[in-house]
Amino acid sequence: MIATISKKGSFSAAHRLYNRQWNYEKNIEIFGKCAYLNYHGHNYEYIVSITGKVNKVTGFVFNLNKLNKIIQNEIVDLFDHKNINLDINELSSINPTIENISIFMWNKLRNKISLDLSLKITLYETKDNFVEYDGK
Repeated sequence: MIATISKKGSFSAAHRLYNRQWNYEKNIEIFGKCAYLNYHGHNYEYIVSITGKVNKVTGFVFNLNKLNKIIQNEIVDLFDHKNINLDINELSSINPTIENISIFMWNKLRNKISLDLSLKITLYETKDNFVEYDGK
C-alpha cells in the first residue's frame, strides 16, 4: 500500500526580490514593492509531504516525530525570524522567490529522507500565493 503523510508548519522571515544585474528601477518594474530596499516580511506556511510504501511492521510511511525534528532542524531553525537575503548564506546569491525557497527547502530535506520515498514541498508566501515543488 502507498500512502502520503504530511506535516504542516510555519515560519516568519523577511526578504527582498531583486536581480543584481539590473538597476533599481528595473527591479521595481519587475518585482514591484517586493524590491524595496528595506525588505519586507511574510508568515510563510509550508506542507511537507512524503509518499511511499506503508511499512508492514510500523504502519508508517515515515515517522512523523522524526519528520518534525528534521523540519525543525533543517528549515524552521534556519528561516524563522531571519532575513533570507542576509542571514542564510546559501541563499545570499539567489533571488529568494517562493520558487527558489521551496527548491532550497526540498534539497535540505531530501538529504535527510530515504530516496525510496517521494518528497513534496508546498510553500505559502501568502494565503493566496503558493508553490509546490517535488524535485522535478
